[in-house]
Amino acid sequence: MRCKGKVIIFSAPSGTGKSTIIKRLMAHDELRMAFSTSCTSRGPRPGETDGEDYFFVTPDEFRAKVAAGEFLEYEEVYAGRYYGTLKSQVEKQLEAGWNVVLDVDVKGGCNIKDYYADRALSIFVRPPSVEELRRRLESRGTETVEAIDKRIARAEFELGFAPKFDRIVVNDNIDEACRETYGVIKEFIS
Repeated sequence: MRCKGKVIIFSAPSGTGKSTIIKRLMAHDELRMAFSTSCTSRGPRPGETDGEDYFFVTPDEFRAKVAAGEFLEYEEVYAGRYYGTLKSQVEKQLEAGWNVVLDVDVKGGCNIKDYYADRALSIFVRPPSVEELRRRLESRGTETVEAIDKRIARAEFELGFAPKFDRIVVNDNIDEACRETYGVIKEFIS
């Protein structure tokens, strides 16, 4: 009989390289990692599939799930647009023996860590500095100065949560950050 899996929580300010780290780690079959599919009240975009990309529900259905206590964490990102992590989805993957990866905001990460306690590893990915984060966001060339300023203000808020996480990985070199994170996860699931 296969042991139940564990929960691996990632949080980070936008632009830190968290998604790249997760993507590279997911390629390591020996880690038996599966990404948790989130639930959202927004409609599917072209090419998105219900149950794969997200679980798509109406805002009323989402609020009913909140009232029923079905979420590990959720957030109303914009008025009437919700995103959250369903307990049932994570539990199903854990029961199948997967180590479930959650990419969530800092408050959600703290809530999930509290819920799973020792069965969860929370990892905060931080930039080497706020100045470097600004440079990375600017080099993307995809956002206005105002949008970048908002992201930087949000990042400064999120950085205050870093000490609440089990491990902090500073991404000043993506290859080193991936190696460090791989080692942390390998030790945790062993």
